[in-house]
Amino acid sequence: STFFFTTCLMNVSATFFIGRRGKGFTAPTEFSNVVGVDSLEVRGGDIETDSGMYDITQTPTPSIEFAHGTTTLSFVFQGGIVVAVDSRASIGNFVGSKTTQKVLPVSRNILGSMAGGAADCSFWIRYLRSEAKIHELYDGKGISVARASRVLSNILYQNRGMDLSVGTMIMGYHSRDGFSIYYVDNTGVRIKGDMFSVGSGSTFALGILDTEENRFDMTEEEAVALGIKAIRHATLRDAMSGGYIGVYLITKDGWRKVFSEDLASVSSRRVE
Repeated sequence: STFFFTTCLMNVSATFFIGRRGKGFTAPTEFSNVVGVDSLEVRGGDIETDSGMYDITQTPTPSIEFAHGTTTLSFVFQGGIVVAVDSRASIGNFVGSKTTQKVLPVSRNILGSMAGGAADCSFWIRYLRSEAKIHELYDGKGISVARASRVLSNILYQNRGMDLSVGTMIMGYHSRDGFSIYYVDNTGVRIKGDMFSVGSGSTFALGILDTEENRFDMTEEEAVALGIKAIRHATLRDAMSGGYIGVYLITKDGWRKVFSEDLASVSSRRVE
């Protein structure tokens, strides 16, 4: 009849609209004579027939893997610690932000850097900041760099199966231990050292830092200039790094930001 023919035509049109040629579709017997209906597939699942009814089975959506990139570094010299970072946040090949804050305060004398997932790093460093404040309220004095890095290392180790992406440097000054830098990542590893660089551009930055054999004996001006040079050269070779150069200086009196400038306008000259 006219009604049955119209209904069949609408069903076939709807099937062609939502599907495409492929595997996983078996047409009902009443559509067996329609050309092209015997092999259709719906995105996200297959259409199968059961007693003339359509059953849609959803297949899981594959996860999207985003590559992270950054360049952060820190090193100890005779006057304190220099921390230098870029400010680009990348989502694979896409630049998500050009002004990301990659150095976060933990206390008046301790800083933490961010490399990896921005959300993971910022959350756990802010968690560490709250723990440092609680320690100061109970103990009456600031937390040491060693203890702060241990607190972060322990909590990351407990959550190592949560697929976190954290690579941070905890650096600062304490009257008992002096100037200290600790590298901590999402596996719970904790390493103490005099110089670290973390991120996709770290190998290029370390190549610049290693050229200065008398790095420890530098003045504040020379140390800051070295940090700027290392970040700048890393961004020239690493596509995931860029934005602004930010340089922080940690001394016995605390930390302060001493330099910030767009990478596009920074020359190779030393800072005056």
